[in-house]
Amino acid sequence: MDFTFTEEQQAAAEAAKGVFAAVAPDAVPSPSRTSGAVAEDFDRALWARMADADLLSLLLTGESGGAGLDAVALCLVLRESAEVLARVPLLEHSAAAAAVQAYGTKELASDLLPRAGRGETVLTVAAHGRTGHDPAELAVTARRDGDTWVLDGVQTAVAWAYGADAILVPAHTGAGGAGSTGGADRTESPGAPADRCVLALVPREHEGAALAEQISTTGERLGELRLENARVPAHHVIEADGAWEWLRELLTTGTCALALGLGTRVLRMTADYTGKREQFGHPIATFQAVAVQAADRYIDLSAMEATLWQAAWRISSGAPGALPAAADVAVAKIWAAEGVRRVVQTAQHLHGGFGADTDYPLHRYHAWAKHLELALGPAAAHEEALGDLLAAHPPN
Repeated sequence: MDFTFTEEQQAAAEAAKGVFAAVAPDAVPSPSRTSGAVAEDFDRALWARMADADLLSLLLTGESGGAGLDAVALCLVLRESAEVLARVPLLEHSAAAAAVQAYGTKELASDLLPRAGRGETVLTVAAHGRTGHDPAELAVTARRDGDTWVLDGVQTAVAWAYGADAILVPAHTGAGGAGSTGGADRTESPGAPADRCVLALVPREHEGAALAEQISTTGERLGELRLENARVPAHHVIEADGAWEWLRELLTTGTCALALGLGTRVLRMTADYTGKREQFGHPIATFQAVAVQAADRYIDLSAMEATLWQAAWRISSGAPGALPAAADVAVAKIWAAEGVRRVVQTAQHLHGGFGADTDYPLHRYHAWAKHLELALGPAAAHEEALGDLLAAHPPN
């Protein structure tokens, strides 16, 4: 089995390193220095540089102006972005575009994807449900009404909602929702499922759609998306089976890549600090208690990396396994959530009071780590999902 990255994947990672080299974590807005949002918008200048480097079209085919790469390449770039706390919607934008490409109508793909690949249209995904603890696909209802779909419901904590041009929203059709014509005399299409999930592309500024500001632990603006009788053209709705499940797995795997990049940078910062900080005439890195804690965190990062690439490979290749790819994604998120928390906690401990200094970037990494730990479900939620998958697919 060959675990090396392809030349194209490595080239994407190198391009990302070049773009992100100019980002200074010390200059990333600090959530500790403001009571509200740290900024009104994401880093548009960095976004433009990423577009120039073709990092926004990694997953798109050549027909849409993309590189035709896979989830592994995207995760390599996401890892680099998290090392410098890049304030851009790369994960959500790339995942939404990939879902439109894989499952959307040709009309929607041809209209949207070239502009998305150039960064001219910014996409995000509503993936956290009504409360952040319930399935996102059950937070919004969708019913067919002629050549439009009507959406009602609430999605919380939509990442980068105020900077995006459109939000991809999962919704369930409910009994009679799929294929119905609307009104009192609506009827179900023959053979249509009673309840299924669709993905609707909703413009940020759209009749029947409203945003309420929420603030993440990172200090970034999130949006509570409220939909009330919001009408979306039928060709802006993805009805293919499995589209939301695939998109959710890609988002979760990408979140694991962000956690890995952040944790890698934090452990490196800790090694640099403990190698220079002296007590009793010796660097504290030479003390056994310090070395053992750092070694444990290195093991965490190694496990996070191994499970991440397994999940990304399963999503990219479609390779069969004893369990569905969702199981590998769950394992990766369990390690990412627990691992990144332990890494930043140990880093704060080994830095002493210096780690809480707002002139030093570690507190920013700590805030971002907490966000990534809980995004798309904490470890406990994925342990439960993994248990369900094991129960549904007992070993032969």
